[in-house]
Amino acid sequence: MMANKKVDYSQYYSNRDVISFFSGAMGLDIGLEQAGLNVVIGQDFEPACVETMRANGHNVLGGDIREIEPQQMLDLAGLRVGEPFLVCGGPPCQPFSTAGKRLGINDPRGSLFMDYIRMIDYIKPRFFIMENVKGIMSAPLKHVPLAERSKNEPEQQLGTVLDIILAEFNKLGYKTVYGVLDAVNYGVPQFRERFVLLGSRDHEDIFLPFPTHFQMHQKAEYRWKTVGQAIEDIEDEGGECATLSPDRAHYLKMVPEGGNWKDLPEEIRKNAMGGAYESGGGKVGFYRRLSYSQPSPTVVTSPIQKATMMCHPRANRPLSVHEYARIQQFPEEWIFVGTTSAKYKQIGNAVPVGLAEAIGRAIIATADKTAMVKTKRFRGTDVHNRIKNAIELGGNAICQ
Repeated sequence: MMANKKVDYSQYYSNRDVISFFSGAMGLDIGLEQAGLNVVIGQDFEPACVETMRANGHNVLGGDIREIEPQQMLDLAGLRVGEPFLVCGGPPCQPFSTAGKRLGINDPRGSLFMDYIRMIDYIKPRFFIMENVKGIMSAPLKHVPLAERSKNEPEQQLGTVLDIILAEFNKLGYKTVYGVLDAVNYGVPQFRERFVLLGSRDHEDIFLPFPTHFQMHQKAEYRWKTVGQAIEDIEDEGGECATLSPDRAHYLKMVPEGGNWKDLPEEIRKNAMGGAYESGGGKVGFYRRLSYSQPSPTVVTSPIQKATMMCHPRANRPLSVHEYARIQQFPEEWIFVGTTSAKYKQIGNAVPVGLAEAIGRAIIATADKTAMVKTKRFRGTDVHNRIKNAIELGGNAICQ
């Protein structure tokens, strides 16, 4: 792919239209819309996600992105090349195995990432968002054919997955900024770290959103949100909920609010944990109860897996589907389609709405050039720098 020629797209600067890929249950899209953007069309491979989008009145193209032409998305959106304000999505960058006797490698060139960049290359949006797991920043890129190394020779280090990703976007001519953001710092009642990469086609001063919520603050509305604040008004409603196996339910009854397997009586811990008892690691997710007074751990795709339980602070059950959605900040009227397990999966895979809204607001502020109050001179420089440094602890941004 060649770098884009200089083209004047300023005629499109008034629109706020978004094309979404890998949309899932639309957590990212909802947040962007709350920020003031207009998601024109979404896309996903999973049938349950497609039906969820349709049930909520959204335009969606179902199917494998590898079989979708970008012009098809533009036509369905009623937009032209260069016109969309934003393309967003979180392409999976799973390990990839080359043909023949080769080593398995983490290589985004062999993943759906390249189809996402194919869409951006053709559509040429003013901005793009790519979100993913935080491990993408350090995942090594290794590739040495077995025939080219001895039996005991270690794999050759060829940089990181992120190196490839940044190189590909550089070829497209996008200015980028990236970092790891924790959703709890944006008003989400949940610790959830995600890698976020933003790009600007026209080399505008793009930036990652500054945190809006803090562990300590003199005003309650700016402090971290907790599980209790998220679910206390709905926890007695019953509703759709997964079921713990009898043995897991038995042991959970002995765990206090905010506790886990370590709070079980010492004499029964080994039986409760099974083979995991002798394994390493903290195993903090085993028989885990949430705490009303703290943010939730990262919401996973199932609340009843033994190693990653997401159980109610006091009731002897996992979080309900409704409670799960509350912690991810989905609107009350949002409809999830599919089996109970499919609903948990859709919610667990989503970008928290509050984090998505903060990202959207940062992009809009970039576009409108309203992000900064410019001053000629001010006193107290050291004071202001300390505040700025404290804020930036919420997410370290790197520009390219």
